[in-house]
Amino acid sequence: MSISIGDLCPTFSLQNQDGQTINIQDYFGNKYVIIYFYPKDNTAGCTKEACSFRDAMQDLDNLDCEVFGISADSVASHKAFANQFRLTFNLLSDVGNSVRKSFKVPANLFGLIPGRVTYIVNKEGKVIHIINSQMNPDKHIKETIEIVKGISH
Repeated sequence: MSISIGDLCPTFSLQNQDGQTINIQDYFGNKYVIIYFYPKDNTAGCTKEACSFRDAMQDLDNLDCEVFGISADSVASHKAFANQFRLTFNLLSDVGNSVRKSFKVPANLFGLIPGRVTYIVNKEGKVIHIINSQMNPDKHIKETIEIVKGISH
């Protein structure tokens, strides 16, 4: 069974693009946590999605959000991806897909492509919204901003 709205967000620690260990639970309590799982660095849809989050960072900062992108790519791959597209948020390396599995992110295309799913977690650490759209990467940032704006105002 996958993570549902109202569930506590699973806790985890992963390395970001700079090799620093990020403990997700350190962000609970004072920020909305946006966790988006994506298939792969430097692919068309994933680049579009990452850049849409980058371009909305001022809005997300104003809404008290911390953004984390997660894929199975290595720290080095994330570093190159972040540098190439000037990404200003943490990309977390889930090489063994253990975090993806703990969230039970569904795969697409007969299980061949890792799913593209965004989880919005409130300041208490509960999942308050889930966006699952493999083919529409722009939907993730638009819906994220709408949801958090609706809650915080």
